[in-house]
Formats: sequence, C-alpha cells, structure tokens
Amino acid sequence: MEESIETILRQIRTDLRLSMDGVVAASMRAKGIDYRMNFGVKIPQIREISTRYKTGKALAELLWKEPVRELKILATMLYPAKEMDQDTAIRWAKGIENHELREQSCRNLFQEVPFADALVVDWIQHPDEKVRNTGYWLYARLCMVYPETVKTISGAMLLEHALQDLKSDSLLLRQSALNALKFMGRMSEGYAERVLQGIESLQEINDEMKSEMIDLLRFEFGYMD
Repeated sequence: MEESIETILRQIRTDLRLSMDGVVAASMRAKGIDYRMNFGVKIPQIREISTRYKTGKALAELLWKEPVRELKILATMLYPAKEMDQDTAIRWAKGIENHELREQSCRNLFQEVPFADALVVDWIQHPDEKVRNTGYWLYARLCMVYPETVKTISGAMLLEHALQDLKSDSLLLRQSALNALKFMGRMSEGYAERVLQGIESLQEINDEMKSEMIDLLRFEFGYMD
C-alpha cells in the first residue's frame, strides 16, 4: 500500500529537521537570500534527500507551494521533467523570488524539459521581470549542458533583449542579462564581437558601467592580454 502524499511530506520535513544548520541559514539571510522558512540544509544534502523519494507531479506541486527553501528546491528535483508543460513552467517561473531558487529550478528541471529552447525565447521577452531573469539563467544553463539546443535560439533576438535589460534599474536583471551575454559570446568569435559591439553602442548607461561590462566580457572571451 502506497503512502499518502501527506505522509511523505511529513517524512521529508523530518529529514530536513535532522539535517538543518542554523548557521548556514543565518548566513544566507545575511546575504539577502530570504525565505519565510529556511532549514539551512546544503544543496548536496537536499539532493541526497531527494533520492529517497519517487518523482511525481503531485508531490512536487505540493512541495513547490510550501514557503520553505528546502521544499521548493526538492520540488525542482522531484518534478518529472518530461511531464511538465509550458503553462506549468511559466507558473513556476513567476513564483521564483531569488537567484538560488532560480538557479536550482533551471539546473534541476527547466533545462531538462523537451521545450527548454522555447521557454528561453518566450521568457526573455516576458513582461514579468522575474520570468526574464529565469529565461536568461536558463539560456546560460543550456549553453553549458546542451549547446546544440542553444543553436535553435536566435542570437540576434537574445542580444536585442539582453542589451535592453542591461539598461534596467534592477541590478538583478542586469546581472542575469550580462551572464547570458557572457555565455553567448563564448559560443563563437562572431557572437563575442557582436556582444561587445552591442554594449559599446549603448547610450543609456554611463561610461564607467559600460567599461566594466566590456572589460569583464573581454576577459571571459579571452581577449585580454
């Protein structure tokens, strides 16, 4: 007889309590990584806990709704990627409040769905800033693990939107866009040149910020002496 989802959730909570680390949780809060509840369990431990449970949409959805750091991260590990649809993916993307959860969602789940490239295209053009952030992070993940998939994404389109978001007042969005351009430029010398030229042409950011971006990217692209 299979255990109920509620029973499994209680077991997971027990696992987390046994692994909790208050020092790590306090350190994360001090760095601005804030959740309503945080057990301070490290990612490798969360991943080990995830191996004790079967993947499943119902369990993952229940975990995702909980305002607890570790349960949300576990949700990204336990949702069967092949069973996720685009409506669910966008709903989850809209619920991501910080970069840690964004990175884990992209690494554990979004990069594995069969339409990951379509998510990048849709998300970097989305009006919701949180969704655009996730789109840029997903693009970077695909560059790392599925470079052939990235080739289906228009470089011109990504460059256009990333350059626009480099002018944002949001530091988080600027960092995400710049990170995506870093990975884009690594793909080819032609892309690297287009990225650098695009940033150089920006008129809405000050020269100091522009110079810092260009120096960072030139270093990433291997152009620094």
